[in-house]
Amino acid sequence: MDFAELDDIAGEYWNPGGQPGLAFGVVRDGELVYWGGFGQRFLGGAAPDADTVFRISSMTKSFTAAAVMLLRDEGLLAMDDLAEKYVPEMRGWPPVTVNSARVTVRHLLTMTAGFPADDAWADRQQGLPLEDFSALLAGGVSFAWAPDTKFEYSSLGYAILGRIITACSGLAYPEFIRQRLLNPLGLTRTGFEAAEFAADDLALGYGPAPQGWAELPMEPCGAFAPIGGAFSSVRDLASWVAGFLATFPPADDGAPHPLSAASRRQMQIPQVFFGSWPGFPAGFPMSYGCGLYIDQDAALGRIVHHPGGYPGFGSHMRWHPATGTGVVALANSTYATPYPLTVKLLEAVVRQDKATRAASGPVLAPRGEPWPETVAARDAVNRLLRDWDDAEADRLFTPNVAQDAPYPQRRRAIEVIRERIGAFGDDPGHPAEYDTPAHCRWWLTGERGAAQAQILLSPEKPPRVQALRLAVPPAAGSPLADGLTRVIDWLNGGQPVPTGEGLDPALTARRVRSAAAWAGTCRPGPYRAGDGTSTVTVGLMGEHASFTLTITIDPATGLLHQLDLAGG
Repeated sequence: MDFAELDDIAGEYWNPGGQPGLAFGVVRDGELVYWGGFGQRFLGGAAPDADTVFRISSMTKSFTAAAVMLLRDEGLLAMDDLAEKYVPEMRGWPPVTVNSARVTVRHLLTMTAGFPADDAWADRQQGLPLEDFSALLAGGVSFAWAPDTKFEYSSLGYAILGRIITACSGLAYPEFIRQRLLNPLGLTRTGFEAAEFAADDLALGYGPAPQGWAELPMEPCGAFAPIGGAFSSVRDLASWVAGFLATFPPADDGAPHPLSAASRRQMQIPQVFFGSWPGFPAGFPMSYGCGLYIDQDAALGRIVHHPGGYPGFGSHMRWHPATGTGVVALANSTYATPYPLTVKLLEAVVRQDKATRAASGPVLAPRGEPWPETVAARDAVNRLLRDWDDAEADRLFTPNVAQDAPYPQRRRAIEVIRERIGAFGDDPGHPAEYDTPAHCRWWLTGERGAAQAQILLSPEKPPRVQALRLAVPPAAGSPLADGLTRVIDWLNGGQPVPTGEGLDPALTARRVRSAAAWAGTCRPGPYRAGDGTSTVTVGLMGEHASFTLTITIDPATGLLHQLDLAGG
């Protein structure tokens, strides 16, 4: 891995002076493989390192959510329990509307309780005594929405979860986190009071002042600690992130962890979709799980993350389950925003990881083992593609295959593929991929190109092939081939392609520019799908990343009616 590139990225972020100190780390294959530090952990002090302790603000919510999931696994609460079952002060709250739901544990975890956004207020409640929080709840709260109707990021819900954790466990929230999560994982640099850590190991928090930086006081641990009161280090957070990454793909073993792999995975699965935050490109899907955000990046696929912002501190952790890589960044100024830094760091790490693995030979990220019947069916389909036989097809396929596309139509598609890419066979440099045990995709390669084949087996016993899909490449000189060439030229800095009904030209141009900036100059790879006349999906290999491009062209006008970009 090119650590110098990572230092350059972090240095570029730190150099403008947005914070006195910055620490970052890279997680790969369950380990902290690199860390760096810039500036000062406190004015006049040394640069922060992997063990320097920062306040991590709202990243604390992942610990709170994990604690709730642990209690759920032990049968001490249920996700759909009413919150008032554990917090009696909520029992007197009137319903938001006559027919609205009452607040449940699930609503609090997923930010769908209906509370308004409250960052500025909640951040200043960290040290609120428990009895004062009880009085606040007894007096009722304001709702922006009926529960279970809309996502809105509200820390109040996580403060209530802290009360629920205590009610179920009999332990104060910080003590439960320490006994049930931190101690078993060996996270010795994580806690809830500044006094737990040696002065030289603690980063102090600062806000801007006329003469530079002003130190801000550390709020004590109180009722709102579950929303953002934790302190931690790059090294401890790398272990925390590694625990989430270890759950992909699901396996029969794994490193010991106090929270089950299934529950850690559930925390990373979208529970509520909310679109995109202001400032993010439209069409960038974002969701919330349990104490974690989940994004669907056009180039990388699923990303899991959570930021933290607080008077004196800012933080972010971000990881890529498909490659088992992650990054953490911690800074010590008010609402520092290392989010852009972690985005760039993770993109660089994933790009380097893919290049390293590719250099050692084709490697498929593990997705699960195929059924033996799936492997055998792929071999049988390959024989059919070379020499079609209706009787063999009837034995291999479920009846719907011929109903969906009659055999003469399928034979013609095979002939067209052979005409356009030449006599084909398996691509020895591109192994078959299995998204699920019952699904297989592989590449048919000829002297003039490659096309993808896919099969999906039925749930019968024994299973049969219920779907066969072949990518039909566009004919040379056809409107579709011309359109594909023009779109790839556009991605590589050429002229925009005229769009037809169904595409917003400005939005499409932004997406093309974003993909081009991520991937660099692209060249076409194998055909992944398409009818060969109006639509095609092709793999694109860029200087820095690979992704897939799907376009639909009107053959009569040449206008572009669909343009989709996806990671992988």
